[in-house]
Amino acid sequence: MDITIYHYLFIGLLLFLCGLIGSVLVKNVIKVLISIEFMLMGVNINFVAFASFCDNITFDGYIFALFYMGIGAVELAVAIYIFYLMYQKKQSDSIDKYSDL
Repeated sequence: MDITIYHYLFIGLLLFLCGLIGSVLVKNVIKVLISIEFMLMGVNINFVAFASFCDNITFDGYIFALFYMGIGAVELAVAIYIFYLMYQKKQSDSIDKYSDL
């Protein structure tokens, strides 16, 4: 059995949907950030799958995936720092407590 592009796209879709469902349903800030990272990794899998199956010359998908991972890491670091500053005031990790932003 050959592994085709559809297998990679299905895995990327599953990761993206798990992240989307987790970010909508969960009330913990850290879990929401992890769910957003799942969504980013699902998109990265799609970038790499399209780059390896469709674009064998310029490797744009790999470059986008690396760039996206760097932006995701910076986004996560900034979000965790903002959450740390808010946690010092509210002493809670529930999203419901932070509605006054």
